[in-house]
Amino acid sequence: MADFTFIILTFNEAQNLPRLLQSIAGLDAKTYVMDSGSTDHTLEICREYGVITAYQPFENHPKQWDAALNHFDIGTPWVIGLDADQIVTPELYQLLADFRDENYRSINGIYFNRKYYFKGKWIKHGGYSPIYLLKMFRYGKGYSDLNENMDHRFIIEGDSTIWKKGYILEENIKENDIGFWIAKHNRYSDLLAEEEVERIQLLRTQTLKPAFFGSPDQRKAWLKRMWWRLPRYLRPFLYFGYRMTFKLGFLDGRIGILFHFLQGFWFRMIVDVKIEEKLAILKTNSRQN
Repeated sequence: MADFTFIILTFNEAQNLPRLLQSIAGLDAKTYVMDSGSTDHTLEICREYGVITAYQPFENHPKQWDAALNHFDIGTPWVIGLDADQIVTPELYQLLADFRDENYRSINGIYFNRKYYFKGKWIKHGGYSPIYLLKMFRYGKGYSDLNENMDHRFIIEGDSTIWKKGYILEENIKENDIGFWIAKHNRYSDLLAEEEVERIQLLRTQTLKPAFFGSPDQRKAWLKRMWWRLPRYLRPFLYFGYRMTFKLGFLDGRIGILFHFLQGFWFRMIVDVKIEEKLAILKTNSRQN
């Protein structure tokens, strides 16, 4: 039996989930799925692969991960949290097959290297590669960061390491339909706008200490803090320009440029519009009271 357990979040992932489960088959690791009400064949696929499932209504990703970590009976020293649209590559599979807890006694977290695909295209530039995600951590030493509303991340106590060799591939087949992508990110923009308004109100703080030269997540916390200080409506232009030029996003070709525009500009601009709307409502309510 492996020294780690897989946990996966799902909602209508019949198109994506078989690829992930096939990529980890043979590792002799117990696998759990926390589902939020799938109406397709997701749960049937889980039964076919012998995956144990549970149900939790979805509010946001950080709370969903928190519920999963607290619900399932984890009997291994390590946990790996994966999204249903991710795939373990053969190189990463081998690292996991060779993994032994006794070789990582001083480590509580492991970052995986991610390759992100959009409409079949690897997004290699624009700041999207390499991206290191904390996906594996010692059970009881890691938890979901509930100070985030949309971006989910795991927080660990103690030291971590990065596996630069081997990848998780992330490609949501459902997003080949641009209408699905837009609707999904419209929902995400609500969560992100709500989060930033709460940060303006000092109702949310960053769990991690921002540090440019710290861990990958500490660096991201530093960059997010800088983002919050930039003028709304201007920052999407700055970010898109940065991705296109300094991070060479234009080298990703037509599909890549479309992705950088949608994710780096359109999505960020929608968030800023919604922040202004929410702040205006708060201001009006304050005057009425």
